[in-house]
Amino acid sequence: MKFIDEAKIRVEAGNGGHGCLSFRREKFIPRGGPDGGDGGDGGSVFFEADAKLNTLVEFRYTKIYRAERGQNGMGCNCTGKSGVDLMIKVPVGTVVTDADTEEQIGDLIENGQRICVAKGGVHGLGNTRFKSSVNQAPRKITKGTEGEHRDLHLELKLLADVGLLGLPNAGKSTLITAVSSAHPKIADYPFTTLRPHLGVVRIDSMQSFVIADIPGIIEGAAEGAGLGIQFLKHLSRTHLLLHVVDVLPLDESDPVEGIKTIEAELAKYSAELHQQQRWLVLNKIDLLPEAEVEQHCDAIVQRLQWQGPVYRISAVKRQGTKALCYHINDYLCLMQ
Repeated sequence: MKFIDEAKIRVEAGNGGHGCLSFRREKFIPRGGPDGGDGGDGGSVFFEADAKLNTLVEFRYTKIYRAERGQNGMGCNCTGKSGVDLMIKVPVGTVVTDADTEEQIGDLIENGQRICVAKGGVHGLGNTRFKSSVNQAPRKITKGTEGEHRDLHLELKLLADVGLLGLPNAGKSTLITAVSSAHPKIADYPFTTLRPHLGVVRIDSMQSFVIADIPGIIEGAAEGAGLGIQFLKHLSRTHLLLHVVDVLPLDESDPVEGIKTIEAELAKYSAELHQQQRWLVLNKIDLLPEAEVEQHCDAIVQRLQWQGPVYRISAVKRQGTKALCYHINDYLCLMQ
């Protein structure tokens, strides 16, 4: 299934039913009086978060969603049937915004959470409602009001505790495979990861956290280059970012310059995301002679003047990954 994280749709609530103009007509009952019933209310449109869904792909094919209108009132004081509400299921983490005003209507972050995005029209009144001692045969009714119509922008932001950040081929997919049950595609060429992946890291039977992997970021990403920039929004809900770095790139590029490139693109995209807690994860230390690992990694840290936590790991050999996960879990527990 193709991963779709944005969609534009139109929702239309049902109109209210009109009131009825009617008079009682029965044999031997002259001047029976008014008996026009009220109309029914129009159906409203709701969104409900569903944990079973993980993409907005369904909204790519259906663009207009309409709730049922209310039935008109009838004679014999019969009220029209109200329109059925329309319930639209969306993935957990969906942000709903009015496309015209850019007002955020709701943020569905819990399974089963519901919001009303278009209110149904109010029913009209039948002529029975207007009967009085001075007007015993009213010919007045009211029409039902129109339901709300809205153009909406849907944006899916995945819910994860930890986000992986880095250049293409830094080893992010290998890391999420090593520490969780997620199985993204892994290959020795850039942009193997084409869509975000979530993995659950289990510390023990009672403790776990969710980690998110997105496509790699390259220079110029803030201007649209590469794939990663369009998925950076999925890291906005995380509590911690892991900046994964290849300590010995195959193209012989400088790891320090690569780190600075990511930082620059992150700052261009979002100042808030740039200020988020970030740990440096130096990956692929298995490619270095054991005697040179500490010296090589220390040189990177010193040139960066990095002040935060630093971890040396080999994701492919699962070296240092267990300790990293335990420290992440401790940090997340302190955040709660």
